[in-house]
Parts: sequence; structure tokens; C-alpha cells
Amino acid sequence: MTTLRYFFCAGALALTTAAVLPPSQATPQRTAPTAYNALEPTVQSELPPARWAEADPADSLYRAAREALNRNDYHRAAALFEQITSRFPKSAYAADAWYYRGFALYRAGGEDNLRDALQALETQHARFPKARTVSDANELKVRIRGELARLGDASSAEQVTTMATAGSPACPRGSGERDDGENGIRAAALNALLQMDSENAVPIIKQVLQKRDVCSAGMRKKAVFLLSQKSSGETESVLIDVAKNDPSHDVRESAVFWLGQVHTEKAAALLEEIATTSIDNRLREQAVFALGQTSSPRGAALLRRIAENAATPPSVRDKAVFQLGQRQSPENAEYLRGLFSKVPRDGRNDGLRKSVLFALSQMHGVGNDKWLLGVALDNSQSEDVRKHALFSAGQAGVPSNDLVALYDKLSDRELKYQVIWVLSESHDRGATDKLVEIAQKDRDIEMRKKALFWLGQKDDPRVRQLLIDIITKP
Repeated sequence: MTTLRYFFCAGALALTTAAVLPPSQATPQRTAPTAYNALEPTVQSELPPARWAEADPADSLYRAAREALNRNDYHRAAALFEQITSRFPKSAYAADAWYYRGFALYRAGGEDNLRDALQALETQHARFPKARTVSDANELKVRIRGELARLGDASSAEQVTTMATAGSPACPRGSGERDDGENGIRAAALNALLQMDSENAVPIIKQVLQKRDVCSAGMRKKAVFLLSQKSSGETESVLIDVAKNDPSHDVRESAVFWLGQVHTEKAAALLEEIATTSIDNRLREQAVFALGQTSSPRGAALLRRIAENAATPPSVRDKAVFQLGQRQSPENAEYLRGLFSKVPRDGRNDGLRKSVLFALSQMHGVGNDKWLLGVALDNSQSEDVRKHALFSAGQAGVPSNDLVALYDKLSDRELKYQVIWVLSESHDRGATDKLVEIAQKDRDIEMRKKALFWLGQKDDPRVRQLLIDIITKP
């Protein structure tokens, strides 16, 4: 009873904290992946520093790993950094290699890679707590846990919630850096082009795009966005040239995105070519996203072909499935449910199957909520897939009464915890009532603790009084 009383107290404290925080901090918000935004900075991979220990036995591995990361070859970079830590654990490069392995896996994406990235960062913390990159690693761990929570991991959501309610972090280093002046003037000049007519603006934009040096990449990316906002006979050809030939990956990615807004045959043909044949997976993913923004039957058919093709890289198939989920219709929902049944039931394909479940959760009113609950109850599915089906059912708006009934049918603790988390996301009174019942009466003390934690995140007077009554009970 003492242990449980401690958790009731902790829940009350969490409830009090949640009540005074802004809504964005009091409860973790799960959102679908957002569209590319040309006005927001993209995540840049900081290249590891140049080699500094030439006599070190891991020097050649470090150089190769650094080069792979610079080429956005994340899987190879992760493997090479792992070799440094396993073969040369006392190397001068070993401490930071754990971080860069985690960073490479994070950029590679996918649930399995994210979990491996977390493991690498936790290992660095345990073995090299004073590593140069430990601060960056701590920030990266939070981002990874947030991404895992978005993918349906209840444990990560709990950790993110705990961190969010623990207090505001200090201002990041370098946040007050001043611009060197010249870049600020050039950026202001580019923004001013938005106010100019196309005849005068496009030639200037083209001049900016013709500069292919490293230092002008940021300006070129802004120029790509500005070009996309101008109605010009040259918009298509210039964007195609940038998408094919610009030396900066981020600039090419930006051009591919905006080609999806051009709506011409040539633009569609290039997007199709990139989406199906490019050796750059990130560029393929961006092309798939751009295709998803079109309403053409050709684009929809291509997304289905990509989603079905087992030879397509998993991350690209995931993006195609997500885009199909944005096209709400009974026919599309039926197609995705059929695709789920066709994907082989093995660990290698669980990621794609979960992507299909999430895509279905984004379509409301076409019968997906009940179907998702059926997957959750299917004992022939893996536990991981069943948990994700529960998460997706909650996203699809399944009635809380169905979740309440489901909790009482389950015997698996992990699945029951997942139901508790999904119930905590519901605003229905019945969901909160069930959480209160679990916290008070469940035979499994761990489930009572979990219910109490999530009750502590609710700004509900009934819950607050309940916790006070439990704490003060003789």
C-alpha cells in the first residue's frame, strides 16, 4: 500500500503541474507527419569534426563513417560508427561515435532504427558521460522519444510527458547568435521579390539559382520557394533543372516538393521518375509526398504501385501509404485494408503494416475504427501490431465505450497498458471514469500506477478530488 500511495501522490503532483501549464506543455500532442514547409528550417546533419587522431587505430573507419554521413548514406554511416565502438572501444573517436551512430539511425528513420538510435545514445551516456556530444545526445533522445510516441509507443509518450512537466529547459547555446549582416540583407532582398511581378522577379531568382557554391545553398533554397510562387513560363524548366542538378541535397529536395505544385506533364513525369528509380531515398520520399499533393488519377495509381512493390525501400513505401491515407474515401480505405492483409506477417514487415494502420486511422467515418479494434483483438497478429492497432483506433475516433469493453477482455499487460494510454487521450467522460476505476480497483498494481499517471495529466476537478481523497485517507 505504501508504494501505491507514493504513486497517488506523484499523480496528484502531475495533475497540479498539468493544470498550470499551457495546453501544449501539459499533454503531449500527437500529430501526423507535416508537409514540407519552405519557410521553416530543415534539420541539418552536422558533419562530425575532421579527424584529429591520425595515429588512432580507428582513424580510417572514422573518416569513412564521416564521409558516409556527409553523403546522407545513413545506414552505412551507422554501421561504420558501430564498428568503431565495437572494435576499438578505447579509441579517441569511440565516445562520439555512439552519438553519431544514433544520429545516423535517427535520420535513416523507421521505428526499429529509432529504437537502435536510443540504445546507442543511452550506451554513450553510460560509458562516456563527459563526451563532447553528450548535450546534443540528450536533445536527440527527446526528439526520438517524441517521434516514437507519435508512432504509438506509450512508454515513450510517458517519458516525454514527464520531461515536459518537469520544468522549462535553459535557453539553447547559440540561440542569440547575430547574423553577419550580409546574409540578412540578401535574405531581405529575396523576400522582397515576392512583391515584384514575375517578369522582373524571375530573372533575379534564376541568377541566385545559378550559384552552385556551398555558401549560397540557403539562399538557393529560398529562391526555389520564391520561384514556385511566381506564375511564369520558366517555372517548370527551372525547377526541373534544380531538382536534377543542384549540388545541395536540401535544395534539390525543395525543388522536388514544389514541382508537385506545378501540375504539368513534365513535372509529373520527373516526379514519377524520381519516386521509382532514384538512388536517393530521401529524394524519393519527397517525390512521393509531392505526388500525394496532386489529385490526378495518375498520381493515385502510382502511389498504390509504390506501396505494393516489395522491392521499394521501406521508408518510401511508408510515405506512399501515408499519402494514400490522406485521400479519404471508402474505396481508398478498402484498398488499404486489403493491402494490410497482403503484407507478410513477419517482423521485417511490421513497420509497413503499422504504417497502413496509421493511414487508416486518418480516415474517419468509413468504418476503420471497428476494423482497427478487430486487428487489436486478433491473437494471430504480433503484439507490436496489436498495440499499434489500438493506438490507431484511438486516432480514428473509436467510441470510448468500445475501449472500455476491450480493456476488460484483454489479459496481456502490454496491451492493457496501451488501452489505458488511448483512454487517457479521449475527452469522453466514460474514458476518464474507466481510468478512475482502474486506478482504484484493478487487481494489477502496475495497471493502477499507469492509470494514475495518465489521470495526473488531466485537468479534471473530479480527478483532482479523487486523488486528494486517496492521499488524505487515514
